[in-house]
Amino acid sequence: MNGLLPPLPERLRPHSLDDYVGQKHLVGKGCILRNMIESGNLSSFILWGPPGVGKTTLAKIIADSCKREFFTLSAVSAGVKEVREVIDAARSGGIFNQNAAPVLFIDEIHRFNKAQQDALLGAVEAGIVILIGATTENPSFEVITPLLSRCQVYVLKSLETTDLQQLLDRALAEDEILKERKIEIKQTEALFRQSGGDGRKLLNILELVVDSQAGKKKAVIDNKTVTECLNENVAIYDKDGEMHYDIISAFIKSIRGSDPNAAIYYLARMLDGGEDPLFIARRLCLSASEDVGLANPNALLLANATFQVVNQIGMPEARIPLAECTVYLASSPKSNASYMALEEALQVAKDDKTRAVPLHLRNAPTKLVAELGYSDGYKYAHDYPGHFVDQEFMPAGLEGRVFYNPAPNKHEDALKAYLMACWPKYYPKK
Repeated sequence: MNGLLPPLPERLRPHSLDDYVGQKHLVGKGCILRNMIESGNLSSFILWGPPGVGKTTLAKIIADSCKREFFTLSAVSAGVKEVREVIDAARSGGIFNQNAAPVLFIDEIHRFNKAQQDALLGAVEAGIVILIGATTENPSFEVITPLLSRCQVYVLKSLETTDLQQLLDRALAEDEILKERKIEIKQTEALFRQSGGDGRKLLNILELVVDSQAGKKKAVIDNKTVTECLNENVAIYDKDGEMHYDIISAFIKSIRGSDPNAAIYYLARMLDGGEDPLFIARRLCLSASEDVGLANPNALLLANATFQVVNQIGMPEARIPLAECTVYLASSPKSNASYMALEEALQVAKDDKTRAVPLHLRNAPTKLVAELGYSDGYKYAHDYPGHFVDQEFMPAGLEGRVFYNPAPNKHEDALKAYLMACWPKYYPKK
């Protein structure tokens, strides 16, 4: 294949919503971004989602569909100077009005520091530009509050199997290079699994596997061929940094699996590759909450302290507390009981948002609501022996519902014993 040709993902980059794959919750009929395009009334927003799900493409489609000039900056290479140059170009171009403000797309906006984001703020407030940011990180952690308050945040999801199949079919049917090859699709399981819901990675793998069979009359796509090809070409198909996400995934799963040796290895891989130490520290905080949980309540305290220390001292010294916290979390007993309790409770809350809070639990700040019975019958726990009194806290219809089931470990065994003493009807002795 001609090495000067753009890679397959670029050749297949869609230019309209009709060709755009995935994110139906945002671009489907009647959904918010499609409505925005059809109305032409753009407002600033941030696209948050994993790599390869179409953030950059969607931003360009929106700008083109609304006939807006499109400026783009990468937060990796652009500084305050480049931001101001774009804003000056937008202002001097005679397009400073609400209906024709250009789109300024900033890729990896989470990498912008406060000064860079501050330089954007005035232009966004004044409507000189419509900001579309793209990030793989939670914007509430990385985007300054004044800027975030002026932008809606839309969450993009990893592509589903049906999306990946649609993308594969389109590549084989429409790409001028692939159409010249005889390609037989026998199996797609490994192809889809290795892509991890990332459309760009799917197309890179497809192109790699087809190119690896360049001397053959027919290129075969099956699980064995895909796996063998990737084992030989890990660095090649990882063209856009997706390995970053594979390694952080392996890091967290090693901690969850209580393997400190593997966890330290993946930590070393990330540090050697220049990973942001604060990114790692945030993941340690999440792991302490989600995976260690109440099996070791000190885990979150140590993870949070690690984040603070890393933020204060920076690299290269930050690698030491990161290693300490990694080993501690991996070597701690594990429990996701509180996390699972929340997930179950969230589902119940979503299914029925109308359940009334019992009257005796309601606040009674005024005479009127007090006369309506608010707070009547409430028993103040500290007035009773052991600082506990049996009373109902659940809304009607949820009496006796148990969400939290302590996991079997030293710390939660103590919690369970206390709950069994307080609530024997909910936590009976076995």
